[in-house]
Amino acid sequence: MSEITKEPIEVPGATVPFFTYKEGETQVYEFDTSKCGPPEPMVNAMAGLKLIDDPGKKLVMINHKKPMGLLNKIGENYNIEEEDLPDGRVKLIFGYKPGATESANLSDSHCDG
Repeated sequence: MSEITKEPIEVPGATVPFFTYKEGETQVYEFDTSKCGPPEPMVNAMAGLKLIDDPGKKLVMINHKKPMGLLNKIGENYNIEEEDLPDGRVKLIFGYKPGATESANLSDSHCDG
């Protein structure tokens, strides 16, 4: 199995580094806000979710806890996988949900929780 090469990518509005790589045919975008406080996880998630505009793309968010404010806001607009990491952080994988992703309000990055 070949090693994944993560390339830095500019994401408008982001306050943390974003990286991109391929997993098979899927284009993956990844960022880590596990050392950030509110509202940075929400702000960066909203910026990154704008990249998920077709089924061949996913967004990976690493955070210190499950971002409930974010999930309450856009949870029904994406397919979301959750994974608890060994160090206690949480990894969320957002995927395109046909018919729902397009209606996500990604301009509101205000955090309510």
